[in-house]
Amino acid sequence: MANRPLPIKFTEILQLNSVGILQQSIGFNSTTLESDHFICVRQKADENASPEVIIVNLKNGNSVMKRPIKADSAIMHWNREIIALKAGGRTLQIFDLVQKSKIKSTGMGEDVVFWKWLSESSLGLVTDTSVYHWNIFDPSQTQPQKMFDRNQNLAGCQIINYRVSDDEKWMVVVGISQQQGRVVGSMQLYSKERGISQAIEGHAAAFGTLRMEDASSDTKLFTFANRTATGAKLHIVEVDHQAPNPVFQKKAVDIYFPAEANSDFPVAMQVSKKYKVIYLVTKFGFIHLYDLETGTTIFMNRISSDTIFTTAADEESSGIIGVNRKGQVLSVSVDDNTIIPYLLQNSENAELAYKLASRAGLPGADNLYQQRFDQLFNQGDFTAAAKVAANSPQGFLRTPQTIEKFKNAPAQQGSLSVILQYFGMLLDQGKLNQHETLELARPVLQQNRKHLLEKWMGEGKLGCSEQLGDLVRLHDVALAERIYKEAGSSQKVIAAMAESGNFDQILSYSQSVGYTPDYNSLLQHITRVNPEKGSEFATSIAKENPELLDLDRAVDVFQSQGMIQQATSFLLDVLGQNKPEQGALQTRLLEMNLQSAPQVADAILGNEMFSYYDRPRIAALCENAGLLTRALEHYEDPASIKRIIVQSDRIPEEFLINYFGKLTVELSLECLDEMLKVNIRQNLQAVINIAKKYSDLLGPTRIIDLLEKYRTAEGLYFYLGGIVNLSEDKDVTFKYIEAATKMGQLQEVERICRESNFYDPEKVKNFLKEQRLTEQLPLIIVCDRFDFIHDLVLYLYKNQQFKSIEVYVQRVNPGKAPAVIGTLIDLDCEESVIKSLLASVPPESIPIDELVGEVESRNRLKLLLPFLESTLAAGNQQQAVYNALAKIYIDSNNNPEQFLKENNMYDTLQVGKYCEKRDPNLAFIAYQKGQNDLELISITNENAMFKAQARYLLGRADPEIWQYVLSDNNMHRRSLVDQTISTAVPESQDPEQVSIAVKAFIDSDLPVELIELLEKIILEPSTFSDNSNLQNLLMLTAAKSDRGRVAGYIQSLDNYSPDDIAQQCIEVGMYEEAFLIYKKANNHTEAANVLVEHVVSIDRAQEYADQVDLPEVWSKVAKAQLDGLRVTDAIESYIRAQDPSNFLEVIETGTHAGKDEELIKYLRMARKTLREPAVDTGLAFCYARTDQLPELEEFLRGTNVANIEESGDKAYAEGYHEAAKIFFSSISNWAKLATTLVHLEDYQAAVECARKANSVKVWKQVNEACVAKKEFRLAQICGLNLIVHADELADLVKQYERNGYFDELISLLEAGLGLERAHMGMFTELGIALSKHHPERVMEHLRIFWSRINIPKMIRACEDAHLWPELVFLYQHYDEYDNAALAMMERAADAWEHHTFKETIVKCSNVEVYYRALNFYLQEQPSLITDLLQALTPRIDVNRVVRMFEKSDNIPLIKPFLLNVQSQNKRAVNDAINELLIEEEDHKQLRDSVENFDNYEAVALAQRLEKHDLVFFRQIAANIYRKNKRWDKSIALSKQDKLYKDAIETSAMSGKTEVVEELIRYFVDIGSKECYVGMLYACYDLLPMHTVMEMSWRHGLNDFTMPFMINYMAQQSATISELKRDNDERKAREAENKRPEDDGPILGGSRLMLTQGGMQAPSPTPYGQPNGIMPQPTGYRGGF
Repeated sequence: MANRPLPIKFTEILQLNSVGILQQSIGFNSTTLESDHFICVRQKADENASPEVIIVNLKNGNSVMKRPIKADSAIMHWNREIIALKAGGRTLQIFDLVQKSKIKSTGMGEDVVFWKWLSESSLGLVTDTSVYHWNIFDPSQTQPQKMFDRNQNLAGCQIINYRVSDDEKWMVVVGISQQQGRVVGSMQLYSKERGISQAIEGHAAAFGTLRMEDASSDTKLFTFANRTATGAKLHIVEVDHQAPNPVFQKKAVDIYFPAEANSDFPVAMQVSKKYKVIYLVTKFGFIHLYDLETGTTIFMNRISSDTIFTTAADEESSGIIGVNRKGQVLSVSVDDNTIIPYLLQNSENAELAYKLASRAGLPGADNLYQQRFDQLFNQGDFTAAAKVAANSPQGFLRTPQTIEKFKNAPAQQGSLSVILQYFGMLLDQGKLNQHETLELARPVLQQNRKHLLEKWMGEGKLGCSEQLGDLVRLHDVALAERIYKEAGSSQKVIAAMAESGNFDQILSYSQSVGYTPDYNSLLQHITRVNPEKGSEFATSIAKENPELLDLDRAVDVFQSQGMIQQATSFLLDVLGQNKPEQGALQTRLLEMNLQSAPQVADAILGNEMFSYYDRPRIAALCENAGLLTRALEHYEDPASIKRIIVQSDRIPEEFLINYFGKLTVELSLECLDEMLKVNIRQNLQAVINIAKKYSDLLGPTRIIDLLEKYRTAEGLYFYLGGIVNLSEDKDVTFKYIEAATKMGQLQEVERICRESNFYDPEKVKNFLKEQRLTEQLPLIIVCDRFDFIHDLVLYLYKNQQFKSIEVYVQRVNPGKAPAVIGTLIDLDCEESVIKSLLASVPPESIPIDELVGEVESRNRLKLLLPFLESTLAAGNQQQAVYNALAKIYIDSNNNPEQFLKENNMYDTLQVGKYCEKRDPNLAFIAYQKGQNDLELISITNENAMFKAQARYLLGRADPEIWQYVLSDNNMHRRSLVDQTISTAVPESQDPEQVSIAVKAFIDSDLPVELIELLEKIILEPSTFSDNSNLQNLLMLTAAKSDRGRVAGYIQSLDNYSPDDIAQQCIEVGMYEEAFLIYKKANNHTEAANVLVEHVVSIDRAQEYADQVDLPEVWSKVAKAQLDGLRVTDAIESYIRAQDPSNFLEVIETGTHAGKDEELIKYLRMARKTLREPAVDTGLAFCYARTDQLPELEEFLRGTNVANIEESGDKAYAEGYHEAAKIFFSSISNWAKLATTLVHLEDYQAAVECARKANSVKVWKQVNEACVAKKEFRLAQICGLNLIVHADELADLVKQYERNGYFDELISLLEAGLGLERAHMGMFTELGIALSKHHPERVMEHLRIFWSRINIPKMIRACEDAHLWPELVFLYQHYDEYDNAALAMMERAADAWEHHTFKETIVKCSNVEVYYRALNFYLQEQPSLITDLLQALTPRIDVNRVVRMFEKSDNIPLIKPFLLNVQSQNKRAVNDAINELLIEEEDHKQLRDSVENFDNYEAVALAQRLEKHDLVFFRQIAANIYRKNKRWDKSIALSKQDKLYKDAIETSAMSGKTEVVEELIRYFVDIGSKECYVGMLYACYDLLPMHTVMEMSWRHGLNDFTMPFMINYMAQQSATISELKRDNDERKAREAENKRPEDDGPILGGSRLMLTQGGMQAPSPTPYGQPNGIMPQPTGYRGGF
């Protein structure tokens, strides 16, 4: 039984824990599996974590996708990343996770209790009352559609499944409920067409289909399983019976449940569409396989120790996939390779194996099918035999031999022939193979029924081949083409396309199949038949891959047909990529069009499509065709270019201009020269336009030289006129002025002179002077622009052109009048002329400054007085006029002081400068008037005018000026300060001016001078004597620079600010002065503060407080005393001040100083005015510290706001336990009271308080105290309240063990096991304690409580305690079978037991443990190793086992195992067995081994056996050589041992004539006539007739040879007769084909018969007939 192959494949696909899914998230309510694609898990790591949905893609390497989604339920689509979410029980939403969009959403009127995907597009929804379907992809279905109402039998049930048939006509809802101590299944089956429901008792259900024998359509089945109190049944019933299908007989089979699975029941069911097998899964993890048709049990085993709570169909393996509570994703499916052999092990399942193999095409039943086929055929039941052959697995019986058998089988009277029935069955079942198709096609075509072939071809039922296409082509080329395509005969497909005119399909087909025909020949053929199609065909090929076609040859084909247009079109398409290697074709294309259609060539050249053609050749052709522009584009030699370019009248001007842009500079100039030389009148305009366009490139100078060469002023004028406005070349501008002057274009000369900035003014001025123009305006413009005024006036004055001078001054530029006047003065012009000229010009247009400057520089200023006075009288208020008049008045001494003081229009700075050397006082007046500070300071310093300077500065009141004059760099500062103190300040009555001056002294850091100034102002009687600011400033300054004067100032001054001055004194360290200021101002608090904070004299402060006796002063002193740690004095001062405000600091300091008695007085005083918790708390604690317990109790009984708990904690911490007891008792704080009682050694009361407190911490403290005092009874009471808390258990155990109280610890833990809150840690710690101190009790403890123990922790404890049996026990119950097995092997003396070890080893997952176990048994228990191997056979690598035992030379020890596994036909096993049998000389068993198992080293074994002493082994060697086709070696060995029969059989099996001849000659040579006759019989087909006759004649063996001769002649005669008969039949058929076709159906009256008659198709024209088309190879055989 151990060697029986399992009929299933069982795989663990995934462990959910390994992809981050927590164990608590794996369950029916949080994990869903809708298909074999996705697992969807809702997970929340902890209370604070956000919920998420984890999606595992089983088809994408188990990839994980996490989404932060909060929902009640989530299910994934079968195969798309679409998720359905349910929230609140009623809100449903569908999302596409790839598109990240919502597909649909809806709200239900009642809670959805179960839902699942029922198809690719729809969801099934089950509510408390109804069932709905919802198509999520149907836009019109916005709300779920109600299908039916729930039955009452489902009331109170948990819905666990909902199934729908494939046609969605039948539905079933499955629910379970707890009744009478068992789980009862309830189902509601609903028919959509009938609209009725049926209540059924069942736990799992599914729908399936089955094609029954002789049925025309599938039978729809409903299967369900149920377990009742009396038993379990699987039911299979038919729904919706369809006539004429046979009626399916209802099946009800028992479901086996093991005795230990009393409460097990079915939970899931799937029907395999491929195998028609029912997969049934139970709650306890059992898998059942049943045949859908018969209900036969195929297999049953347990696949999971945990509940599989969800399943789905595994489409890939046609099995079932599920998830158990441990997180394993398991897959179970039928094993194609083993299920049939598995079934055939039981003869009763032979029919099931036969049907299952046929149904699913499974291997393993070939012999069964072969036997049944032969049996039926021999019995004459050809119809049944045909059905067997048609349904054979993988079609292994559908061979030519089978067809020949059916063709030769006799037909029954009144029915179709057997072969036609066979073909009909095959067509019903599916597709024919190639041989079957050929055999069927021949009679069909003979009957002219090709439409049947077309029909079958469309249905995909024919196996196409090249032979079939050749056969059909005689009747229908299009159909033949389809067949060739299916058969992959590309050459014949293309030939058929060409023959039928489908040229446009050739290229696409060739590309699709990767075949390359001779496209050149095809093109020639197509072009002759259809030129347009030829062009399209060539273009399509060239576009796809030009290398497929010889382009030159293709063009030759088009040109030979005169198809220039088609050739052009083709080449344009082909040459579009413009490659260098296409140059010849490009030239050819242009040539043919330039010669026949120049306009086409022009268009091609214009599009600039090509770059690699022969340009000179094309240029010449373009010139001949009159395309001069194209010729110019292509010519490169200068002579040709010049020859064409002079014909400018035939060339578009725009092209000509653009063309010159492509020429070199030298060539361009040569062409322009040639154009002017040949015909200047015709070409001048073109030359000028070109010169303008490329002036910068060719160079204006060279163009000007060219035009001047031909003396064309007109050309120069127009050329230069086009560029002068843009040119920056001075020569260009000058040449243009020169040309315009010559052309008489004076207005243009005037414009250029006025607007251009790019000419040499000197050169132009001289040129215009030389020309002596009648109009001098151009000259005036040039001289005016470039300031040649002197030259202009001199030229005009000498030429007596006074009118032009007036015109220039009056009209052109009056602003230049000063220069003109200056020049005229230099020329000694009469004053009257100058005055008249000035009078003629409007004064406002003359720059007076420049005029005065010109005249003043020539000492003729008085000349302007009349002009200036008239200007002033005219109302001109220009400053320059007043400046000039001021200078004239100063020089003439015409009362200048009055003018300077009264007039405000002149420039004070300019006039002051003018006066500095003449009269400093006048300069001071001017500077003072204009506030020219620096100039004024400079002039006063130079002339020692300090008094005037001081008065000016005081009146100016500008801090910046003061800072300037008071700087260290001013050497006159002392003189200025003296004048300021003595004169300026005493004279001033303006406080602001004095304040600014004082600030300036301060900013300049002149304290001594500042004191002098302030004493001058304050101490001497003045307006500012009582000014408080100045007094403050005086005292501050003295404090900083002369502290000795401060005390005197304090006594003599009264209007200063005492607070500010005192603060400043403090800052500079003048504490006594500050104290005097505060004392004088009666500010006693601040005075005391100075003594405390700065003088730092607490005694003086206390004396001062006694003097003034003020509470605030006492408070200040008390604070200082407290800070100085004079606690008693400080408390007394606070009491005198009656100030409790600083109670916190007083309490803290007093407490630290131990001044409890003083504190009590202070706190009693404070309580009179304050109700603060700190005060009451401090007073209570002072009572506690002074041991005034009665007063403390009285205080606590009274009204107070003390923090009693805090006081108690503090008293407890400092050891005042009696006081702490009073505190805690007053507030009933049992926890802290219990701790306090422990310190007071009142343990009984402490336990009672701990019970009242019920706190872990308290129990722990009381327990520790009781243990320390060895009060174990009380300690156990506390301990029982601690060990129920897992976090406290470890510390408690350590405490007991540390103190050595082991038995007390065990007693405590044993007492706690019976508690309601007992947890795993307690059982574990008890086990650990027993392992340390009472190891004999450990096993008993483990057997009782192993399920409640932390096994890994207990394992470590047992290892430490060397408790090996207990360790093995734990490993087994923790499912760590690997470690259990290893432990038993390592500690065999204590832990090994064979039966237990064998049960454990088969559960191990690590295969290495198996081999270690084998080594262990080999060393320790060799007699039991065979038993162990039998158990491990399905799990171990047999080859490795063999190698392992060969290495240790123990192969005989495992001989039974080797014989048992030899059926696996593995080389290592076979070699080991053969070696063992050779050693044992068991030739019979060796022969069986060699014949039945061929996987061994045949040659090596044969070589060894041929040297064996026993002939039986040498015979086996000969057989081995024969099996490996080593005929010579086998025969030689047989001849050696005279085993002639074996030699004859070997030669016959070889099938080689030379081998047979050699052996028969050997027999003849040795004279063995019997062997000679045997050879003739056995090798009849391999012996040539002439060889036999020769040997018979030569050796006198005619009598022995005669039977051979007779048989040979008889066979030859029969063959000739058969050939003659076949020839006669062929002739008869040919004659019959000439008669009209028979319209009868070729398949008689079977269901394949078609009533439509055939049509005679015309014979196709032979492809190679002489019709003007070149014959092409097609791949067809000749003789059509």
